[in-house]
Amino acid sequence: MADRIAADADDLVDAAIGTTLRDIRESNNLTARHLAAESGVSAAMISRIENGQASPSISTLSALAGALNVPLVSLFRETASDHADFTHVVANQGLKSTRIVGGHSHEFINLAFHTRRDLQFEARMVTLVRQNASPPTYIGHGVVFIYVVDGEAVYGYGQREILLKTGDSLSIDAELSHGFKRVVTPEFTFLTVQAERRR
Repeated sequence: MADRIAADADDLVDAAIGTTLRDIRESNNLTARHLAAESGVSAAMISRIENGQASPSISTLSALAGALNVPLVSLFRETASDHADFTHVVANQGLKSTRIVGGHSHEFINLAFHTRRDLQFEARMVTLVRQNASPPTYIGHGVVFIYVVDGEAVYGYGQREILLKTGDSLSIDAELSHGFKRVVTPEFTFLTVQAERRR
């Protein structure tokens, strides 16, 4: 009985590795034949791995990962957990919050907060109202994406100032000092998404 359970678990791991290998190969627009030429692993073996019909050695997986230019651990991404979370926020139903920094305050709606073992992701809809106090600046990790829903404001990124208008978008590395300098229109609404590797 224990041997059967172990064998079933091994089959699930092989299938997960195969699915991941195929996903990464196809996302790089590579055929199995091309990957075989780049990695030194035969196209027939690649096909067997992708179909969960083989238990590849670490050296084989390492060769495939090298040819795909991804870390070896990437091929195991579907093997570590048997669950996945998702968040569906119905219109106008996000968690409404207020941030106060010194004399400045602004409203925002949390739309998503997702944490995996390797990644943290959050999304917010933010409304800034023109006021005397300056909005906060940040230094962090990962990347930040901003999409302007309505209004105009000046965004600071390091020593650079960027005028953002309705429909504009901006993506930045969060390691450099960043944040809004001033709101030009009476109100400014934007979607912000931040993703960073968990440490």
